[in-house]
Amino acid sequence: MNTSATHPSQTLTVTSADGTVITVDRTGHGDPVVCVDGAMSTRSLGPGKMLAPHLADAFTVYTYDRRGRGDSGDAAPYELQREIEDLAAVIAAAGGEAMVFGHSSGCVLALEAAHAGLPITHLALYEPSFVIDRTRPAVGEAWRQELHGLLAEGRRGRAIRRFMIEVARAPRVVPLLMSVTPMFKQIKAVAHTLAYDTALLSPYQTGEPSPLDRFADVRVPTQVLLGGKSPEWLANAAHGLERALPAGELTVLDGQTHMLKPKVTAPVVRQFLAASANATSDADAEPARVR
Repeated sequence: MNTSATHPSQTLTVTSADGTVITVDRTGHGDPVVCVDGAMSTRSLGPGKMLAPHLADAFTVYTYDRRGRGDSGDAAPYELQREIEDLAAVIAAAGGEAMVFGHSSGCVLALEAAHAGLPITHLALYEPSFVIDRTRPAVGEAWRQELHGLLAEGRRGRAIRRFMIEVARAPRVVPLLMSVTPMFKQIKAVAHTLAYDTALLSPYQTGEPSPLDRFADVRVPTQVLLGGKSPEWLANAAHGLERALPAGELTVLDGQTHMLKPKVTAPVVRQFLAASANATSDADAEPARVR
């Protein structure tokens, strides 16, 4: 259900631990869900923006510009810890704890935040972009050097096209078609944050599964979502994460790809989050038993 007409968005700002101002949109009513988008997304152009209207009748949905994007501030040098603190500030504004939805590299940020102990009650993760085997080339230092070189030269469009090929493994025609769309100007404006996502993903795109062991202490109920038409490397990543998480469960969306379609994804996410939240509430309300 699209409820954008009945649940208009409100914009607010929060201040992260290092003083960076993060801009947030809030819509809906109910338990809070924070959406963490992946590479090249903003709160006005990304999966969170598409998903929010379909969840707003059941949840209060928070979408935000990750640092360096849209209307949020930034501070050099980039550090993962700063992004975790940004998410912590959004969760604090949402009432102190929240469910979190992540997409692609946003899944990795959400997992890192849960690993760091942020008050995240449930996770729904759509296709984390890990590379855990040899079904595709690992992403290594050569790419990072190329990216930083392109950004230093101001070749933002080239950096985006190369990211799509080297990291996202999109067919070469996809970035070419993207470059002639109206949204490409908005994407170019955040191209420098590809370096942030590359740093975030780097430990988990080595072609080895062992880095996922880091998340064995993330014990919150977690739904790992996978498109049924997505490539083998993303499928293997999703299965690998499910195995690594103590409370992970995998859901395959038939016919779907890495490009999230909210009308398909939202009902599955809302069912998981609502069921998990109800189970948690019931467990909290259950009286202690005398033995």
